[in-house]
Amino acid sequence: MAIIVRLDVMLALRKMRSKELAARIGITEQNLSLLKSGKVKGIRFETLDRICAELNCQPGDLLVYGADDDAPDPQKA
Repeated sequence: MAIIVRLDVMLALRKMRSKELAARIGITEQNLSLLKSGKVKGIRFETLDRICAELNCQPGDLLVYGADDDAPDPQKA
């Protein structure tokens, strides 16, 4: 996947545990763990909004685009 989730980095910078963030934003620890690992296919804007509010960050601090080696190169098409 070309989207890299950097939630673990922001949690470390804010010295907050996943369990605490999950409780503050109202989602399960399991769902937050799946999000941290990048094993989800999407995230609700409402959830992203709550995470950003609690961690005092921007969505771009949490989600980064990285080129996917399996994706076709649009320059060669």
